[in-house]
Amino acid sequence: MATPARRTSKARKRMRRGHIKLTTPNLSLDPKTGEYSLPHHVSPSGFYKGRKVIKDNK
Repeated sequence: MATPARRTSKARKRMRRGHIKLTTPNLSLDPKTGEYSLPHHVSPSGFYKGRKVIKDNK
């Protein structure tokens, strides 16, 4: 079984992992309600593409 001849340094390890990071979600503003939601998702108030798709349970 192959084993590394030398230990990988912290700097080399961190250079390799430099592109692995969290990204912020792309939020879109609904002009009708003024709420932010993920693209192609229903907003928290039940709107999708400017129209109500989920009725309120009141």
